[in-house]
Amino acid sequence: MDIRLSPKRRHRGSAFLVTTAGCLLAGSLAAPGLAFAQAAPQEPVREELEALDDMDLAPSSVEQGQTPLDQSFGPSRQEWIRETRRKAFEDTKFDVQARTFYLDRDKYDNSEMEAWALGGSAGLKTGYFREIFAFGATGYTSQRLYGPDDKDGTGLLAPGQEGYTVLGEVYGEFLLNQDTRLTLGRRAFDTPYINKNDARMTPNTFQAAVVQGLYGDKDSGEWRVGGGYVDKIKERTSEDFVSMAKDAGAPAGVERGVYTAGANYALGDLSVGAIGYYSDDIIGIFYTEAKYAFALSDDWKLRTALQYSDQSSNGDQLLKGRSFDSNQWGAKAEVVNGGALFTVAYTDAGGNANMQNPWSGYPGYTSVQVEDFNRDGESAWMVRAGYDFASVKGLGVYALYVDGSDPASPTDYAREEADFNVQWKASEGVLKGLMVRLRYAQVSQADPASDDLKDLRIMVFYDPPSL
Repeated sequence: MDIRLSPKRRHRGSAFLVTTAGCLLAGSLAAPGLAFAQAAPQEPVREELEALDDMDLAPSSVEQGQTPLDQSFGPSRQEWIRETRRKAFEDTKFDVQARTFYLDRDKYDNSEMEAWALGGSAGLKTGYFREIFAFGATGYTSQRLYGPDDKDGTGLLAPGQEGYTVLGEVYGEFLLNQDTRLTLGRRAFDTPYINKNDARMTPNTFQAAVVQGLYGDKDSGEWRVGGGYVDKIKERTSEDFVSMAKDAGAPAGVERGVYTAGANYALGDLSVGAIGYYSDDIIGIFYTEAKYAFALSDDWKLRTALQYSDQSSNGDQLLKGRSFDSNQWGAKAEVVNGGALFTVAYTDAGGNANMQNPWSGYPGYTSVQVEDFNRDGESAWMVRAGYDFASVKGLGVYALYVDGSDPASPTDYAREEADFNVQWKASEGVLKGLMVRLRYAQVSQADPASDDLKDLRIMVFYDPPSL
């Protein structure tokens, strides 16, 4: 399996839990004779990392909670180098994030979901002891500020509008060599169909054994590979880890994990990869994606992408009690000019069942704030326009519209969704690390008996400077 951890965005939970974990770590690992990992990168490496950091500033149309294939299988090159060169206790990192989130949704049946939560995360990651072993832990919490009992279901709080606190990450990381890592324990991972889906207060985390590798470089071609076994998942609002099969919807008592393996190759503006997931008697998933970009002029650049997903039952067919086979393909093209990004995308789903995403955000190009547009027989077009303002650093806006067709089921109806997003993030000064985001979506469907769905989200995140 693969993993992509982003230290800049990684969740961190309750300070009490992290302090406790830190004390346990100090007591168990502060043995005599422990050597520290090697020193910081030399100047040529630093220059490469700075150049890669600049590349990360390009505008993106990727939805919150999604993980593109070329961002799977470990952190980015610069983050990978930094992490593998840390010195154990000296380079232990403490990461804290505070969050508050308000969500109000009027649903198709005119019922309402509403809650306002306060919480966040706190965690630590050590450097490598004897250049071999590192330890990490993260705690998460979400507590109710406002949440009427009859408006449950926002995904910000546990069922019943209850607050929760959980130690979501406790793991060991083994450096097999400078390019290959083994992770054992509970951790947040990122791939197209197993990922954090970090679009509420806290992310999904998983109990797994995973190997990930990052080989080559940007000049000769970079390979990201990963594989492993994912046994359990802690859903975003849960305090408990449960079987991956149970979380997918299998009957009570069915305990199955997921085997997964994949790879992605990138050279310049070309990226291509594939990943597979297999849960015995439950479901098999195959996903592949290719991207290519080229300059239209000195100021304009065209980015293109293709994706394909296939899902099917296997073995004793315990998930639905019957055979199923579904698929979806998609294409995306976008034009970039400075801070402006214009996107057009199309997806088409088929088979004999709706597409599923029990362990992640959905990776489809037309999956947006509310709807995934992945029902059997459903096709969808999306147009999107976004702009990052140079005059107001950190301020960006976008609007999009998705038009979906009638799905195969005669009881389902065509839907269309319009979204608007405005976000500001302070990158310097006393407010550095503060992000404020407003999202609004309206979904209408052809069913004359239902109302439009309206979804309002207000988020404030604060990542203080690393400790």
